[in-house]
Amino acid sequence: MHKLNAVSLAVATILAVSAAPASAQDAEQTLERVVVTGSAIKRLDAETSVPVTTFKMTELRQQGLTTVEQILGTLTASQSSMGTSQSVGSSTGGASFADLRGIGANKTLVLLNGRRIANNAFDGSAPDLNMIPLAAIERIEVLRDGASSLYGTDAIGGVINFITKKDFTGGTLNVGYDSPQKSGGKAGNLNVGYGWGDLDKDGFNVFGFVDYQKQDHISGSQRNYNTRYAGGLSTNTDPANYYQGSGLTVYNPAAPDCTNGTNLIKAGTYCRMTTSSYVDYVPKSERASGMLKGTIKLNNDHQLGLEYFVTRSVVQTQIAPVPYASLSMTSDSPYWPDNAALDKTKPITVKWRDTVSGPRQDKNINQQQRFLATLDGALAGWDYSTGLSYNQNRVTEKLTHGYADGSKIAAGVADGTINPFGDQSADAITYIRNAAVAGTLMYGKGETYNFDAHASRELGDWLGAGRAVALAVGTELRHEKFSQLANTEFATLVQDSTGVDPSTNSVGSRSVYAVYSELNLPVTKLLDITGAIRYDKYSDFGSTTNPKLSFRFQPTKEILMRGSVSTGFRAPSLYELHAANTYTNSSTVSDPLLCPGGTAGTLNCKTQFMVRNGGNTELQPEKSKSLTFGLQFSPTADLAFGIDLWWIGIKNQIGTVGDASLYDPDNYALFSQYFHRNAAGELSTSGTDCPGTNCGYVDVRQQNLGGTNTAGFDLNGNYRLRTAVGNFTFGLNSTYVSKYKFQEYQNGPWVNGVGVFAGSGPVFRWQHTLTTVWSYNSTYSVGLTGHYKSSYKDDPSTDEGAANTVASYTTFDLFGNYKATRQLSLTAGVRNLFDRDPPLSYQQAVFQAGYDPRYTDPTGRTFYVRGSYDF
Repeated sequence: MHKLNAVSLAVATILAVSAAPASAQDAEQTLERVVVTGSAIKRLDAETSVPVTTFKMTELRQQGLTTVEQILGTLTASQSSMGTSQSVGSSTGGASFADLRGIGANKTLVLLNGRRIANNAFDGSAPDLNMIPLAAIERIEVLRDGASSLYGTDAIGGVINFITKKDFTGGTLNVGYDSPQKSGGKAGNLNVGYGWGDLDKDGFNVFGFVDYQKQDHISGSQRNYNTRYAGGLSTNTDPANYYQGSGLTVYNPAAPDCTNGTNLIKAGTYCRMTTSSYVDYVPKSERASGMLKGTIKLNNDHQLGLEYFVTRSVVQTQIAPVPYASLSMTSDSPYWPDNAALDKTKPITVKWRDTVSGPRQDKNINQQQRFLATLDGALAGWDYSTGLSYNQNRVTEKLTHGYADGSKIAAGVADGTINPFGDQSADAITYIRNAAVAGTLMYGKGETYNFDAHASRELGDWLGAGRAVALAVGTELRHEKFSQLANTEFATLVQDSTGVDPSTNSVGSRSVYAVYSELNLPVTKLLDITGAIRYDKYSDFGSTTNPKLSFRFQPTKEILMRGSVSTGFRAPSLYELHAANTYTNSSTVSDPLLCPGGTAGTLNCKTQFMVRNGGNTELQPEKSKSLTFGLQFSPTADLAFGIDLWWIGIKNQIGTVGDASLYDPDNYALFSQYFHRNAAGELSTSGTDCPGTNCGYVDVRQQNLGGTNTAGFDLNGNYRLRTAVGNFTFGLNSTYVSKYKFQEYQNGPWVNGVGVFAGSGPVFRWQHTLTTVWSYNSTYSVGLTGHYKSSYKDDPSTDEGAANTVASYTTFDLFGNYKATRQLSLTAGVRNLFDRDPPLSYQQAVFQAGYDPRYTDPTGRTFYVRGSYDF
C-alpha cells in the first residue's frame, strides 16, 4: 500500500524523539516504507538524519489539550507563540502562530498533510494555527531542522506538519468540557467523525469530521495580575488632561492626587489612566471546522484522492474606551478650566477618554478552506505523488461596541455639549450615544494556488553497503495573492480611534517555481549520506539555489549519530512588501530627544506617539545557514535518550526595532532617521495630524535589521519500567539556548537575547517538558506532566522593568484515563495543578498588563473531562 505525500512516521520507536508521553513507544513498528517529514524518500528507518518530534493526538487529548495553540505550547523548541490573546488590540484576525527557535513565525513552515495552506490574510506571515481541522488530525510531526529542500527553503526555523488520518471507517464521538477554578474561561468542545469503505476490499474510502469549540473570555477585572503593575498607562484620561501651545506643561482637574477619576494615577501636574482592567486577558472565541476526504483505488498501483476542509473562527476582543488626543476647546465653553496659567484668547488641546461609550469591542471572523486533488501510486519502478490545490483565507474585522464618529465627538467638545472634565449631562450622554457607530472596518483575503509532484525510487547498491541508493525528484508551482481593503466610509468615522487609513487598499501577488532532488547514498552498512538541492525562482525576487547535506551513522544498534548542514532563503511576504502604510498609536514611551529622562510632566514624556506601519517594497530577502548534530543512544529496549545540537545564522533579518532600543536616548543618533517631526519639532500624539503636512511620527515599518545567530541543544529521554502493578513510562524533552544574538540595524552591534527582554521579548535559556505515565492492562492510566521556563531580566523600557527579574514559570498537569469498554474511554484531569500565577512582568509589547501572555497562561487551575465513544 502506497502512502500519500504527507504520510511520515507510522510508529514511534524507542529512539523516537517524542514530546508526548513515552507510552507512544508501545506501538509496533511496521516494515512498510514510509515518507518521514523532512525527506521525499520512502524508507524503513523511523530515525533519519534529521530530528523529528511526534505528537499523537490520542495522547494529547488525554492530557486535556484540545487546541493547536495548547499543543505547541508544550514544545520546548518553540520559544514563543503569537497566541489568540495577542489579537486583543491588534488587527490579526484573532490568529495564532508558531515560532520555532524564536526567530519569527514567518520562518516556521506550517503544513497540512505535507502541503502548504494559505497564510493569514491580515498578517500575511504564516498560517493561522486556529484554522487547522484538529478533529481529523492523527499526529503532528515537527521537523526541528531548518531550510527544508522538500517543502521550501523558507522553513528556516523548522517545519510543523499536521497529518490527518489516511483512511477511517466507523464512527467516533468526542466531547469535552473545561472549567477554570477562577472565574471566566470556561470551554467546551465536540467533534464527530464517520467513514466507510475499505481501500483493499471495496476499492474506496470516504470519511468526514466536524469539530466545534467554544471558549468564554477572561477579562482584566477577573484576574488580579494588573493590580501588581498599573500597565497600559495613558495620558488620555477621564477627566481629561489638557495643555496649551507646545504642551510643555500638562494639566488635569483631578491633579495632583488623581483620586476622583477613572483608574487614574498621579503624574505630577496631570494624571494618567491605567487601562488594563478593560482589556481581555483571553478573548471569547468560537471555532467550527469540517473535513471531507475520499480515496479511490484505481487499481493496485494508483489512488485518486479528493479532500476539502473548511474552518471558521470568530474571536471577540475588548480593550479600553476610545482615546481622543487632540480635541479643541475655547474659552467660550462652559467647561473651560479654572486655571490662571491659561491664555483665554487661545484654545486648549484636550486629551479625553470616552468612558461613556464604554470599552471598545470587535469581532474577527476568519475563514480558511482548501480544495485538494491527489494522485499517488507506482509507475515504472517509481513511487510518485502529485497534488493540485486551492487555498484561501478570508478575514473580516468588525467593530461592535464603544466606537463613535470622531468628528461628532470633536464638535460636541467644541460647542460645549460634552464635558471632558466631569460628569455628563443627560443631553451629553444622549449626544455621545447617538454618535456611536458599529460596522465592518477591514477585509482581507489571501489565496494560494499550488501544484506539486515528486517521485522516488531505489537505484541499486552502488557501493556494496547492503542497501540500495534512493533518489527523489520533485517540482512545485505556486501562485500567491494578497489583498487588504478598508471599508472607507466607516473607517473614516473611526480613524481617530483605530489608526486605520480609510484609503487602505493593499494588493500583491507573486509566482514561485521550484525543482528539487534528494539522493540517499548508503556508503557502508553503517553510514548513509543524503544530499538535497532546491532551486526556487520568484517572480519578484529572482532565483536562489539552496543545498542540504546530512548523514546518518549507526555503528551499533544501540547508537545513532546524525547531522546536517543547509542554507535557506526567505523572500519578504506579500504583506511585508505591499501592506498599506497606516498611522496608529505607539506603546507608552518617552521622546528620546525632548524627554531623555522619561520623567512624567510634559506631553513628550511617557505617552503614546503616532507610528507609521505598513509594507516596505525596499526589503531584501533573508538568507540563512543551519547546522545540526545529534546522538541517540538506546542501551536497552526500555531506555533511550539523546541530544541534538543546532545552530542557525540569518542575515538581512526582517523586523522592527524594539521599543526599548528605539526610544533609548543613547541610541537616538543611530535611529534618528526613523523619527519624523512636525513643524514644532515634536512627534504627534493625535491621529488627526497624520497623515498630513504637520504629522510627526516614528517609522516602524519592517526593515532589514541585520543578522541573527542562535544555537543550543535539544535533549530527549524515555524510560519504561515494567512492574506487576503496571508499566511506568518517563519522558523528558528539553531545549537549552546557549546563544541568541541579533542586530537591530545593518552592521550594528550584536545584542544578547538569552535570558533578557531584548527587542520585542526574551529568549528562554531553558525549557523542559517532563512526563510520567502509569498504565495498567490497557484499561487504566494516570499521567503527570511538568512544564518549565527559566527566568529572565524584564523589559528595560520602564524603570520598574529594568529592575525586575521575571521569575521562572513551572506548571504541572495531571490526568487519569479509564477505558471502560473497547468503544468507550473517559478522561478527567487538572491543568496547572498547583494554580501557578504567571510571574510579574512589566512588558508593554502587548495590551495585557502585569504578565506576558506570550509565554504564560492567565487561566489558572482548570478542571476538565473528556469522553470518547467509537461506533
